[in-house]
Amino acid sequence: MYDRLDRRERMRLMKFVCSFAWADLEIRSEERAFVKSLVERLTLDEDEQAKVSGWLEVPPDIESIDPTLVPHEHRRIFLETIEGVIESDGEIAPEERENLRVFEALLE
Repeated sequence: MYDRLDRRERMRLMKFVCSFAWADLEIRSEERAFVKSLVERLTLDEDEQAKVSGWLEVPPDIESIDPTLVPHEHRRIFLETIEGVIESDGEIAPEERENLRVFEALLE
């Protein structure tokens, strides 16, 4: 599934994933593990991994996250991956649920 994403799209996906992990203002160990696993699956290089690590310390700028820039053919991948990160800790916070709802609406 992820092999259809080019480098730019992989980093865009990671930016979204990290921003959703921050929705409840806390990055839990399960979310970190999910992100780490995803980084490995996406085979990100060292610079890309460093950016992702930074997004786990400080959330990405909200202005840099625009769902309308997600190509139509990749929207399902983004949505499923984001659902994965918000479900990874076994608890979906109201903020996460609302952000996901808004994200889905913007992708339509």
